[in-house]
Amino acid sequence: MTQTLKVGIVAGEASGDILGAGLIRALKKHYPHIEFAGIGGPRMLAEGFHSFFPQDRLAVMGLIEPLKRLPELLRIRRFLVEHFSEQQPAVFIGIDSPDFNLTLEEKLHDSGVKTVHYVSPSVWAWRQSRIKKIRRAVDLMLTLLPFEAKFYQDHAVPVQFVGHTLADDIPLQTDIALAREKLKLDLPTDTPVVALLPGSRQGEVERLGPVFYQAARLCLKQRPGLRFVLPAASGQRYRQIHQQLSEYSDLPVTLVQGQSHEVMAAADAVVLASGTTALEAMLLKKPMVVSYKMGWLSYKIISAMLKVPYVSLPNLLAGEELVPELIQKDATPEAIAAQVLKFFANPQEVAELKERFIQLHDSLRCNASATAAAAIVKLIEGDGAVPSERIEKHAQT
Repeated sequence: MTQTLKVGIVAGEASGDILGAGLIRALKKHYPHIEFAGIGGPRMLAEGFHSFFPQDRLAVMGLIEPLKRLPELLRIRRFLVEHFSEQQPAVFIGIDSPDFNLTLEEKLHDSGVKTVHYVSPSVWAWRQSRIKKIRRAVDLMLTLLPFEAKFYQDHAVPVQFVGHTLADDIPLQTDIALAREKLKLDLPTDTPVVALLPGSRQGEVERLGPVFYQAARLCLKQRPGLRFVLPAASGQRYRQIHQQLSEYSDLPVTLVQGQSHEVMAAADAVVLASGTTALEAMLLKKPMVVSYKMGWLSYKIISAMLKVPYVSLPNLLAGEELVPELIQKDATPEAIAAQVLKFFANPQEVAELKERFIQLHDSLRCNASATAAAAIVKLIEGDGAVPSERIEKHAQT
């Protein structure tokens, strides 16, 4: 192909920038004459991507901030709809950010542009009625996890499971000694270490931080040789956690800024707030306790809408409870400490758990960027969209 192929991409968050950069590199191997434009971050820009707006203009969280920024977000989306409807790129790819991208994809799809959504929203877990909009909006859904693909097959949405880039990047075996060296942890090699990750948001740290520290105290009473490491997700969280820890001066804990990957790699066990961090801990083969607390009203609403038996990705991937989940009223220092101590008291069970993690890790290693690019190429060239009838027939067999 000598004619320049135009591709639109919108990635609204840092994680999407990583996926977008990998996807751009992979698509360049298929098309030497290709141009990318839309919204992206520094990694995508380094690949020659043209961003119409800074990526951080889309990076809004919570309930209030999006409302404050709504006029700007609507203006940005209106510009993108007009631009790509007029330019008619070979394909438009929305990476994550479903609240922004799915509406954009639906409007572009209606204008005749082929559309792809990369990273499934948690429609399989809650607010399943969103599947109707997704079916209208996308020609192809790219999922990171296999059970997500099964959900879309069952709902007649063209889908390709591509695997997870983290699974591609993280080795099957974790070098604990190297991670401790990187963190400059001056500890004997046989010192047992527990990583504490109470979350990246202020509210999470407010609710879970003291619970985790109290659990650490209880563990220390039973195993005085334990040491703890805690990564702060940002400068703000570092100051918040540092202030909290002033009431726990008896704890042998090392607080570091960032470096959550190295902290988990250096640990023998991990206590963490429920979220994507649990997947990373699984890929690092770490026995873990997954915990979470939220406001009672939020919990009541969300728990009523949940359609899955587990909240952590290791358990969802396995289809069974591999790791303990201590949520809301069950998230007590005593319960968390009991689970951590159980790991150290049962090395054979931990070894078996790590073997399961290796199997799950291997199932997600699909060379995600290349697999996603190949599926998009099929769509561009006319044979990538799976007919609804074929999916429905597959779901029935």
